[in-house]
Amino acid sequence: MHTVVVGTSGVTASDVLAVARGGARVQLSGEAVAALAAAREIVDALAAKPDPVYGVSTGFGALATRHISPELRAQLQRNIVRSHAAGMGPRVEREVVRSLMFLRLKTVCSGHTGVRPEVAQAMADLLNAGITPVVHEYGSLGCSGDLAPLSHCALALMGEGDAEGPDGAVRPAAELLAAHGIQPVELREKEGLALLNGTDGMLGMLVMALADLERLYRSADVTAALSLEALLGTDKVLAPELHAIRPHPGQAASAANMTAVLKGSGLTGHHQDDAPRVQDAYSVRCAPQVAGAGRDTMAHARLVADRELASAVDNPVVLPDGRVESNGNFHGAPVAYVLDFLAIAAADLASIAERRTDRLLDKNRSHGLPPFLADDAGVDSGLMIAQYTQAALVSELKRLAVPASADSIPSSAMQEDHVSMGWSAARKLRTAVDNLTRVLAVELYAATRAIELREVLTPAPATRAVIDAVREAGVQGPGPDRFLAPDLDAADAFVRDGRLLAAVETVTGPLR
Repeated sequence: MHTVVVGTSGVTASDVLAVARGGARVQLSGEAVAALAAAREIVDALAAKPDPVYGVSTGFGALATRHISPELRAQLQRNIVRSHAAGMGPRVEREVVRSLMFLRLKTVCSGHTGVRPEVAQAMADLLNAGITPVVHEYGSLGCSGDLAPLSHCALALMGEGDAEGPDGAVRPAAELLAAHGIQPVELREKEGLALLNGTDGMLGMLVMALADLERLYRSADVTAALSLEALLGTDKVLAPELHAIRPHPGQAASAANMTAVLKGSGLTGHHQDDAPRVQDAYSVRCAPQVAGAGRDTMAHARLVADRELASAVDNPVVLPDGRVESNGNFHGAPVAYVLDFLAIAAADLASIAERRTDRLLDKNRSHGLPPFLADDAGVDSGLMIAQYTQAALVSELKRLAVPASADSIPSSAMQEDHVSMGWSAARKLRTAVDNLTRVLAVELYAATRAIELREVLTPAPATRAVIDAVREAGVQGPGPDRFLAPDLDAADAFVRDGRLLAAVETVTGPLR
């Protein structure tokens, strides 16, 4: 099994995906263990002094003014975990929990948190055992870290609360730790706080959303190209010289992908057969501009994610010169903003795809296709209600595009008076990504059916490969009305698991 080694300088997006989704094992580097030990010496020295130090010998948040005596500090660390494990609502997905556990370990291993090496090792052991703490949907404001979600993970490390075992069954964490030979952690000064104070949940969801959206944006180029073919559109608008004079890199990449898919098509360029049409509608003609803007938004989000993956997010932090300083690096604003940007871009990509689908189904705008692509219109309704479903998804995506990061709600007796809501931005982006996949699946279903109805014209070889693959996947072609939901589910799976791109790329080679 693949092993990810965690050092002092952060991790990569591929590391996160390997651990969160691929079940990769985690190992601490020798450098990380040495850094952990050195930082811990600094914390122990401060703990022995009479002067109060935030997070080491004081309370937390609005209670930071109280100096805690040495005999109560272990209790203080246990208490912060127990009291902060206050999440409510549905369980968060296993991959999200694994990502936030791994990313917290990444910061711990930086040597800036003062956590003992044995605590970091226990965190790695939990991941390697496939033990996933039960984390709930609600509880993070995206500031002072994803406090409640991370607290539920720290609680399991202490042998308390519930967790899911590698078999998928939820059991008391103490039982799971014992079954895998993991000793519950007895927290010491600063360690409870260090396990809770990070942007790890929202960052993990950002990394996974970027991976999913990278696939979906290439998939959207494919479905847009198929719709252009089905509508007998022109591919002249995809010429590289047109995109060179507006040099947005995402736009050029999208146009190049569509060109590759349409190479050799016998359906494009039929405007001369339809005198009133001198150019295609915006939803067809501007597909690279819209998808390209989303791609460029992703590039900015990836830059933010990479910076955050290289960061040590904690409060207070241990600095190389021995100082332990309070700071505001736990604020989730940088991550929250790009999570919201991505939800806006996803909503717009879905919106333009739905407009192309509607055009395919409207006999007044589809240039010769039957109403709703029905076999016997009037007796058959064809894909009429498939478009309703797609429209409902797009409407939901527009609601999900409302920024969470524009909101803030004060907490901790006004000590934490401005928060990022980044966790909420991440949660709604996950829903947006799911819904975008479904929207593209409906466009794929409509476009492939429409192309097959153009019986006298020959589609591009890449299009033919898609049609053959999607039919083999159980998505049926033209014909009388039938139970439609299974076809739509099969199309969704075909887009979601990458088979759409795999089919296209057998002809085009890798898309950009």
